Amino acid sequence: MQFLKNPKINFIGNRKWLYLFSLVMVLLSLTGLLIKGGPNYGVDFRGGLLLQIQTVPPVRIDEVRNALGTAGFKADVQTFGEHGMFILRFPSESTTPDEVMEQLKGTLKSEITLMRTEMVGPSIGKKLTMQALTLVLIGMLLMLIYIWFRFDFRFGIASVIALFHDTIIALGIYTLLGREFAVPTVAAILTLIGYSINDSIVVADRIREKLKGFGKAIPRGKIEEIFNTGVNETLSRTIITSFTTLIPLTAILIFARGTTIFDFALILTIGIFVGTYSSIGIVASIVTDWFKSSLKREKA
Repeated sequence: MQFLKNPKINFIGNRKWLYLFSLVMVLLSLTGLLIKGGPNYGVDFRGGLLLQIQTVPPVRIDEVRNALGTAGFKADVQTFGEHGMFILRFPSESTTPDEVMEQLKGTLKSEITLMRTEMVGPSIGKKLTMQALTLVLIGMLLMLIYIWFRFDFRFGIASVIALFHDTIIALGIYTLLGREFAVPTVAAILTLIGYSINDSIVVADRIREKLKGFGKAIPRGKIEEIFNTGVNETLSRTIITSFTTLIPLTAILIFARGTTIFDFALILTIGIFVGTYSSIGIVASIVTDWFKSSLKREKA
């Protein structure tokens, strides 16, 4: 299926503007993270109390929030599974399940059953934070090694730079939206890394095919044209892939608000837009400048 027939968009010729746009987006994301004091870590990372309750007959999520807010409890409330099931997250370890249940039973006109209780200490939260960071970095390192052996070291470095670019921007926007950083968020970031690198590999493979036609004698003046053609030839495939992925994610964002999967879908949706852009405009642009610089040094 061909979405765009023979596109001739000069991505590489306008790469300085793409660099500038990316720099602005990264700086805005980092500024947002600094203003917010970093990601809004959930109970899984900063410690606290997690309760899962079942209400019969089912009550609305705003009723649960109002019942807890009236008593001064600071809690994140999300629906979970079937109708009437809720996950309550409390940032303070001093909050006890008995206090919460007493307040809910005295306020809500429903039978409330405590299904699950989890207490996460600060030390466990810090350990989980380090594990999450390690997972992301290992994922990026493995991607670098794969692309290095499969294509070229320059493509590997450019792809990893793009991954950092995508992750920072997606996380910055996600944080500015006030969403909670929890275990599903880490899963979404790892999924985003895999998705983004897939697009970069497709572009790199097409450019490599173009470069093979010139052997080792690649004219320096042809570099931009070769890379631009490679990007344009994969543009239709990249857009179609991103669009089809966004369809189920959009459905989740519309119909699954308040559930644990909503945040996963949100950061992945942000990441797909950013990742598609970086695969098209950033990876090839970085390698173009690297190629031109290498050829210039060889001739000197």
